[in-house]
Amino acid sequence: MDGRFPLVALAALSLVASGCQVLPERQGDRSERRLPPPIDRSGSGQGVVPTTSDSDRKCLGNLAASGARFTRISNRSDGPGCYFSGGLSLTELQGDRSRFTVTNVRAVQCTAANALSGWARYGVDRAAREYLGSGLARIETMGSYACRNVAGTSRRSGHSRAEAIDIAAFVLEDGRRVSVLDHWNGGSAAERRFLRRIQESACKRFGTVLGPDYNAAHRDHFHVETGGGGFCR
Repeated sequence: MDGRFPLVALAALSLVASGCQVLPERQGDRSERRLPPPIDRSGSGQGVVPTTSDSDRKCLGNLAASGARFTRISNRSDGPGCYFSGGLSLTELQGDRSRFTVTNVRAVQCTAANALSGWARYGVDRAAREYLGSGLARIETMGSYACRNVAGTSRRSGHSRAEAIDIAAFVLEDGRRVSVLDHWNGGSAAERRFLRRIQESACKRFGTVLGPDYNAAHRDHFHVETGGGGFCR
């Protein structure tokens, strides 16, 4: 053994004593290098970007395959019981023969959008051709997401989770407008049959469907919601 070993040992001890790091830097040691938060471009001001779970991906894939046009939006939370994730803004749906627009659905859960897509195509559009002799051109809604309670209660509405949409009227390709308010009781026999038929078909796709026969608050729209236990009135 030559005389250099004590010198090497001494140098190693010196490094340990001085606190020098001889191992590679770990990921956990980079806390000071955090990236800035993502930019929210949805206009909601919440600063949260959409997440995509497996169920989200499947739902969005089904919605896209149906021919719907939509835009993903940021997750949102506005207080206790008012939130949604995996939401979207919906603008167009596909029928058997043509496309039709959807108004005022700026924030809705994908599952509710998928239910609306199927109902609009197989329920509303086909019933319009059968009873009224013209295809669907536009569905007019009163909106979807809103942080509010069920009227007269302290329980949060399905709107507070973006699971519900209020449907007010249907515009046909020939220009006629059939509204829940004006035609549920006051329309022609064909218009009344059309509205009752599409409410029945909505009950097969949504968990809760409320219309003019439920109460006065629904005299001017159909409330369709993915949640609920199959209540249809």
